[in-house]
Amino acid sequence: MKAEKTVDFQIKSSWYAISRMYNTYSAQFDMTMAIGYVLLHIDKEGTSATKIAPALGLESRSLTRMLKTLEDKKWIRREANYADKRVVKIFLTDLGKQKRDQAKQGVLVFNDLIYQRIGEEKLADFFEVIGSINKILDEESDTIFESVSNKLKQ
Repeated sequence: MKAEKTVDFQIKSSWYAISRMYNTYSAQFDMTMAIGYVLLHIDKEGTSATKIAPALGLESRSLTRMLKTLEDKKWIRREANYADKRVVKIFLTDLGKQKRDQAKQGVLVFNDLIYQRIGEEKLADFFEVIGSINKILDEESDTIFESVSNKLKQ
């Protein structure tokens, strides 16, 4: 089977193209795509760092480094919970809100273009298919390769 005919190749090549596009866009605002996504996931009421990492598929070490950078740039601030000092919430500063808005504009422009060119009906089908793929991965990721692995071990 040719790589171009595999599901994972199509998803990965599209994601790389999107990632390059967002990184090019966000560089003009002194950020990366990953930092933009972090900023977009911080609520007005503050967000726990433990909720940001899984939402973005980040390792906690990577997020910790990113948050330190954002704090040094004065884009975020951390506040400990008075009742439970172990709980720390992340809040956007005014500058962080500006940066989040810049990231959000990039996402909106890209999504508007895709909706205009592809259309809502086809995108609804796409979302259904990608949702099904994610469901299969959630339900069967531990067993997908079990039979192949057993055969190769013999």
